Amino acid sequence: MGDTSPTGVTVRTERQDDDAAIDVVVASAFGQRDEADLVRALRSSTAWLPQLSLVAELDHRVVGHAAFTRAHVDGVPVLALAPVSVIPDAQHRGIGTALVEDGISRARADGESLIVVLGDPAYYGRFGFTAAAAMGVSGPFGPIVEFQCLPLADAFPTGTMRYPAAFRVDDPA
Repeated sequence: MGDTSPTGVTVRTERQDDDAAIDVVVASAFGQRDEADLVRALRSSTAWLPQLSLVAELDHRVVGHAAFTRAHVDGVPVLALAPVSVIPDAQHRGIGTALVEDGISRARADGESLIVVLGDPAYYGRFGFTAAAAMGVSGPFGPIVEFQCLPLADAFPTGTMRYPAAFRVDDPA
């Protein structure tokens, strides 16, 4: 945690003065404002976990961000990973990987039991994420392979996952 990897990149917890830089990173990584607006909405919600909002710095410049926020599976607290963002000119250098690995390590150290993510199975599978449906976790998307989870403990909740309201996912709950 707080490691320096890849070369010259430091992963650390977000600071209050990082807001504007994170906004630029997230918007530029996705080429639109939706995910940056999501981070802002999450930051002002009860789902926000400041110790799990991570930034990657390169040459004293914020170049990446990952947010792990509070979600629930049948009322049991879990983590939702989203979004993971790296500015375009720093992509494909292992920065996203460093953010995700650091976040998983921190979540495990905090005693979290499960992380869910909606993303590319080839990318997230490298960290141990598998199809959520195969692990007994369902969500608002149906049984799609992009909806994945990573158990961090031998005992983890199964059932229906609920995203924080800031995600604005159509969830009939």
